[in-house]
Amino acid sequence: MAKKAAGQGPSQRQLRVGELVRHALAEILQRGELPDPALAKTVITIPEVRMTPDLKLATCYVMPLGGKNAEAVVAALEKNRKYLRGELGRRVELRSVPEVRFRVDTSFDAGARIDSLLDSPEVRRDVEKNS
Repeated sequence: MAKKAAGQGPSQRQLRVGELVRHALAEILQRGELPDPALAKTVITIPEVRMTPDLKLATCYVMPLGGKNAEAVVAALEKNRKYLRGELGRRVELRSVPEVRFRVDTSFDAGARIDSLLDSPEVRRDVEKNS
């Protein structure tokens, strides 16, 4: 199998396993299976899970609904990651269960920033001038 050049992005296998992990974690969180009061009444979305090439580490990007207390939610998930990894092992058939780590998803902020830039008077002026 040919090696990929640096910077080409994740392999199909990484993407597929990331989606399996994302779905399993979403199901665990949706059912409220975590015995943590900080997460009990919080709806959490997991927009993306990135796997390392060796599939041993899953970086899970999470965001609570409304974006409130994101750091507290990530801290609570990190505190419960051993439990979550055990649940992943029961739900996802992999040779080895990846370690999980949680990060706040900032893609929503980046999208809002791009929208505001595109809506700025300078950009609108340039678009109208080139039309």
